[in-house]
Amino acid sequence: MAAQTPNSRINDDTASEVTRVDFEHRSNPQYQSDAGPTSDHTFDDVVNLPYRTLSQNANLEEYTQETLDGQILREVKSAATGRIERYELVTWKIDDPENPKNWSKAYKWWCTMCVALTCFVVAFNSAVITADIEGVAEEFNVSVEVALLSISLFVVGFGIGPMAFAPLSEILGRRLIYGSTLFLAVIFTIPGAVAKNIETLLVTRALAGIAFSAPMTIVGGTLADLWRPEERGVPMAAFSAAPFIGPSIGPLVGGYLSDAYGWRWLYWIQLILSFVAWVGISFTVPETYTPTLLSQRAKKMRKSTGDDKYVTEEDLDMRPMSQRLRLFLLRPFQLLFQELIVFFISVYMSVLYGLLYMFFVAFPIVYQKGKGYTAGTTGLMFIPMAVGVLMSAACAPMVNKHYLTLVKKHNGKPPAEARLIPMMISCWCIPIGMFIFAWTSYSRLSWAGPALGGFPVGFGFIFLYNSANNYLVDSYQHQAASALAAKTFLRSFWGAAVVLFTTQMYDRLGDQWASSLLGFIGLACCAIPFIFYYKGAQIRKHSHYAYSPDEENSGNAEKEVEAH
Repeated sequence: MAAQTPNSRINDDTASEVTRVDFEHRSNPQYQSDAGPTSDHTFDDVVNLPYRTLSQNANLEEYTQETLDGQILREVKSAATGRIERYELVTWKIDDPENPKNWSKAYKWWCTMCVALTCFVVAFNSAVITADIEGVAEEFNVSVEVALLSISLFVVGFGIGPMAFAPLSEILGRRLIYGSTLFLAVIFTIPGAVAKNIETLLVTRALAGIAFSAPMTIVGGTLADLWRPEERGVPMAAFSAAPFIGPSIGPLVGGYLSDAYGWRWLYWIQLILSFVAWVGISFTVPETYTPTLLSQRAKKMRKSTGDDKYVTEEDLDMRPMSQRLRLFLLRPFQLLFQELIVFFISVYMSVLYGLLYMFFVAFPIVYQKGKGYTAGTTGLMFIPMAVGVLMSAACAPMVNKHYLTLVKKHNGKPPAEARLIPMMISCWCIPIGMFIFAWTSYSRLSWAGPALGGFPVGFGFIFLYNSANNYLVDSYQHQAASALAAKTFLRSFWGAAVVLFTTQMYDRLGDQWASSLLGFIGLACCAIPFIFYYKGAQIRKHSHYAYSPDEENSGNAEKEVEAH
C-alpha cells in the first residue's frame, strides 16, 4: 500500500514535511469559494472534514479543492529512510461527475429528502410514545415513573451514540453507518411492540436510542457533502426543521393511535416509519463522504496503474487507533469542563432540550388531567408549536442574508460572536411562550392559551439551536466536531432526566408555578448570549482549545492530549 513508507513517521505529529500546497487554510478554515463565503460553508464543511481522525498537519485541501488532473503533490520526509517521498493526493477533478456536489439537483433533492425523513422519524419515535405512558404502566403493573424510562433511556442513547458514531463515520464513511445502525434500530423497535415485561421494553428502547442517534449525528454532514455553500440554504432549513417537527407531530399521531388501538401501536408505527427510512437510505442513497470516495478512487488507481504513489491523507496518517481514540473520545469532555463557552452554551441548549421533553408530560397534565381531554385531542395542542418551528425555518434565509452582510463588513472574517445575534433576539421567545403556557393553563380557561404558548417556543427553537451550533463551530473550528459532541452529550442526559421529575414538579408547585419556573430559567439563560457577545472574544484569548489564527492553541492542545 502507498502509505507503507511514511507509516513510521505518522506516530509523531511533529514530523517534518515539505509540500507544494499552500497551508493557509489550516489557520483559516473559513476559506472562500468562487461564490464567496457563506455562513453554511464554514459550519458544515469544517465540522465534517476528518479533523478528528487525521493529524493536525494533514492537508485538508485534498477534500475541498478541485484540480485539473485530480491530484495534489505531497512530499513527505520519511522517518524510516530519511528521504523525501513523493506522493499524489487524489482529489476531485473540476466538474467531476463522481463528486456528490455535481450530481443532478433532482437526485440531490431525493437524497436530501431521504435523510431529512430519517431525521424526522427519529425525532418522531422519541415523542410518539408519550401519548400513552399510563397504558404501559397499567399493563406491566409498574409506576408511571418506571414507564417514563422508556422515553428517558431512548434520549440517553442520543447522548451516548454520537461519541462513537461521529468519528466512525469519518473512518468508515456515512453509508455503512446509516445502513447498519438504522437496521439495528428497526430490529430493536420490534420488541417494544410485543414485549411481555417492562424489562424487555426498557432495554430494547435504550438500544434503539443509541442506534437511532447515528443518523441524527451525520445527517447534517450528508447535506454538506451534497450541496455547495450557495445552494445550501433551503436544504439546511428543511433539515433544521425535521428534528423539531417530529416531536410536535409525535404526540398528535400517537394520541389518536393509542385511543383507537392501544399503546402497542405506538411502537408498530415506529417500526413502519423506521423501516421505510432504512430502505430509502440503504438502497437509494449512495456514499457521499468525500474522504471515503477519494480513498476508494485512490485504491482503484493504485490497482490499475500498479503505482503506489496515489494516496489520500488517510493513507498517509496511520497513527495507532488507540491514539485516535484518546483524541476524539477524550476531547469532548475536555471542552465541556474546561471551556466556559462550551459549558454554558451546552447548559443553555440542555435547558431547551429539557423543556421540549417536559412539554410531553406537561401537556397531558394540563389537558388530560386538568380539562379531561383525550390523548388524541391533547395531541392537537402541539400544532401551534409545529407551526412555530416551520415559520422559523422559513426565516432562516433572512438570517443567513444578514450574516452575509456581516461577512462583507468584516472583509470575509467576521468575529464568532456575530453568530449570537439571532440568539440574542430569539432567546426571549422561550420565556414568553412559557409564561403564556403557565398562566393560561387553568382548567376553567380556554384550551387556546396553553396551545398558543407553544408557538413562540417552537419559533425560538431553531434560531437558538442554529446560532449555538454556528457559534461553537466558529469558536472551535479545528475542534468543532468535539464541541458539538459535548453539547449533544450534556443536553441528551438532561433531556432524559427532566422527564422523570416533571410530574412531581407539577404536583408540588401547581401547573402555573411549575411552568413559570421553566419560564424563569429560560429568562435567566437569556443572559448567556449577551455575555458571550460582549466578552466571548476575551474568553477565547485565554483558551487552550479555541480557534486562533496562529494555531498555537490547537497545536498545544493536541500535544497536551497526546502526552496523556
